[in-house]
Amino acid sequence: MCGIAGFVGPGSATDLRAMTDAIIHRGPDADGYFADQHLPVFLGSRRLAVVDIAGGAQPMWDSQGDICVIQNGEIYNHRDLRRELTALGHRFTSDHSDTEVLVQGYKAWGEDLFARLNGMFAVAIYDRHRKKLVLGRDRFGEKPLFYGVRGDCFAFGSELRAILAHPAFKAATPSKIGLMKFFAHGFFPGAHTPYENIAKLPAGHLMSIDVATGQREIHAYWTFQITAGEAPKGSVNDWAEELDELLGKAVALRLEADVPVGIFLSGGVDSSAVLGYAAQSRAPADLKTFAIGFREDSFDESQYAEKVARYIGATHHLEICHLESARDQLPALLDAVGEPVGDSSILPTAILAAFARKHVTVALSGDGGDELFAGYDPFKVLGRAALYDALVPGPVHAAVKAVAARLPVSEQNMSFDFVLNRGLKGLKHPDKLWNPLWLAPLQPDEIADLFATKISAEELYSEAIAAWDACPSPHRVDRVLDFYTRFYLTDGILTKADRASMMVSLEARAPFLDNHVVDFVRRLPWQVKLHGGVTKWILKEALAKRVPADVLSRPKKGFGIPLARWLRHWEPPRDTVPYANRDMLARRWDIHRTRKSDERLALWCWIAVSHGLKKAA
Repeated sequence: MCGIAGFVGPGSATDLRAMTDAIIHRGPDADGYFADQHLPVFLGSRRLAVVDIAGGAQPMWDSQGDICVIQNGEIYNHRDLRRELTALGHRFTSDHSDTEVLVQGYKAWGEDLFARLNGMFAVAIYDRHRKKLVLGRDRFGEKPLFYGVRGDCFAFGSELRAILAHPAFKAATPSKIGLMKFFAHGFFPGAHTPYENIAKLPAGHLMSIDVATGQREIHAYWTFQITAGEAPKGSVNDWAEELDELLGKAVALRLEADVPVGIFLSGGVDSSAVLGYAAQSRAPADLKTFAIGFREDSFDESQYAEKVARYIGATHHLEICHLESARDQLPALLDAVGEPVGDSSILPTAILAAFARKHVTVALSGDGGDELFAGYDPFKVLGRAALYDALVPGPVHAAVKAVAARLPVSEQNMSFDFVLNRGLKGLKHPDKLWNPLWLAPLQPDEIADLFATKISAEELYSEAIAAWDACPSPHRVDRVLDFYTRFYLTDGILTKADRASMMVSLEARAPFLDNHVVDFVRRLPWQVKLHGGVTKWILKEALAKRVPADVLSRPKKGFGIPLARWLRHWEPPRDTVPYANRDMLARRWDIHRTRKSDERLALWCWIAVSHGLKKAA
């Protein structure tokens, strides 16, 4: 696990050092650099040593000095690939470095290497003979990779702040469309970032750069897509057994490390599953689990985590936090993130990561389970939403929304008024817009007013609409699964998890995103994921012998904070959002403070931008 950075074009070794210093938290154990000042090509790495501590230094070269690799991430199938490459005649000098597998794998297969990788990674490969730089990102974008183009300078890095440390980007201009999409989604979708001339390499994509001419090409080597028409052979019981076997193997792979490994445990289905499968590979008493609890009952799940840990026999670590005290950490936390993150649960996630880092260097999480198995509440209401949308006339819908808006505003986690008002926002729009609008901090007309720019819902949600239209299944559940997995997971959940964990030099691993698990689950029909109103049905069937029954049956509870209450006692940020009308945002803050409506999502985005842009620049 590392942080990587580099550039092609004008600059110096001092600039490269500044870029890697900006992401030292991603790799505090070692650094490494390469500079070919004649082309010029500069590559830098900060290393968090996890696998082959003695033999995994970066940049790593082949014996001829032709192929150079820097990477951020872990290749879980590196042992299998090493055996395959050895049989082809490749010779390794390290004991078990996964980075050397990338070096030799590129020599054997070129860019086809990336489709063979089962892991999380952001990789840069310099082919000196061909004067070519190849950048690649894992299937789901667990590991970030940004790139910027300004004049004749091409720069890349694991975080925005690495690119912004290069002189060509220090005066980066905020992106208006990027910020508008941030307020539309609560995250930056697809390639968008908060800056002009800086983009994300999308998940599952490769970019090749001719370092002599500057010519760039980008293409997808893998795209998530529901293919339920290609269901696996066998019965539903066979599917549950195969899922059970695949998850067991995925967790076992992610337990491999040369440093201490633990497990994030909320007591929900997904993290409990990870622990249950981990107990297949290691003695339960050797498993370390980590949870945080809160004094506020509406937000606390610690008793469930403790129950699961006792059931398995794991060594459990619990830290009780007072959220009213924890909120004092928010300004420093948001400054440290280095970019706007629109999910306020980054606070408890960061607290949990910091707690776990006192004991371990790697932690397994349950990320991906909700998205792959229809675990979110909107899946339960799709049928009722369709019926409502078909039967309720527009004027009646407007009246219902007005009545719902007058409900007393609650401060409880996922309160009735919050959920109802969220749900009503998407209806009476095309169904391809329901889910983006249900998640939206602001509605399209509100964003147009805030930024004084005419923009349609189709433009704001263009990436999600394109995916909806491309989904081969006609059924809403499948298309919603596609949306949550391709966008909300990749650009929202995984971004939050990566930044919160890596700011304390903790590597987070997600077994549910294993290649074999995903390729199996995306072929399953939606009826075994959402079955009789039960979410994650097939997963729960697979887990029946590994997790307590009451854990499998209890309602989902989000990892939240009492943001709505806190905002009523805070002063609004002094900084405005670039291009936005500050008075409009301030009025929205006043409306929230006086309990006329719940504006927490939009106001959090304002806070996130005020910290993220300032500190990133």
